[in-house]
Amino acid sequence: MLEKIKQLDEQVFIYLNSLGSESWDPMWLFLTKQANWALLFVVVFYFFIKKYGWKNFGFLVIALAILITITDQGTNLVKNLTQRLRPCHEAHLQNIIRIVKDGGKYSFFSGHASNSMATTTLLFFLLKKHYRFAVFLFVFPFIFAYSRIYLGLHYPTDILCGYLFGASTGYGMYRLYDIFLKNYSK
Repeated sequence: MLEKIKQLDEQVFIYLNSLGSESWDPMWLFLTKQANWALLFVVVFYFFIKKYGWKNFGFLVIALAILITITDQGTNLVKNLTQRLRPCHEAHLQNIIRIVKDGGKYSFFSGHASNSMATTTLLFFLLKKHYRFAVFLFVFPFIFAYSRIYLGLHYPTDILCGYLFGASTGYGMYRLYDIFLKNYSK
């Protein structure tokens, strides 16, 4: 069963990765860097401050720092335990896939997917009651994480498991932050 899942994962990865072309590579290399999303973060933080104020924004920054630490360290722990090689390091895939960027050794699960989904989930739940467009925040982790498949760095299950881990930790942090907002930030 596990072997069939791995084969399907590899086949889907090869298909998605093969959709790329050299003319699109610079765009996906740009999209995969967190710093290049800074304008989006500034806009989201503006809307957060508008509804919750500067004091609560300070608490949000602390919550985001804790959340990213949790997801980042959780990702590293799982990567070191599973030691699944990235597609770009698999010898049998070298002549089949497009390797646009080389990365670290292990791929399961994606830190980009878990961090982006965790932060987006937290911000979504905080902003959805004030802004109908908050659901569009999820475009960010989908594009951001797909870039990892495009570049040859992650399998689809790396992304999906990263999403699940990120969404659950992001929701957990939201619950804690919501309790904090109700009890201590008045």
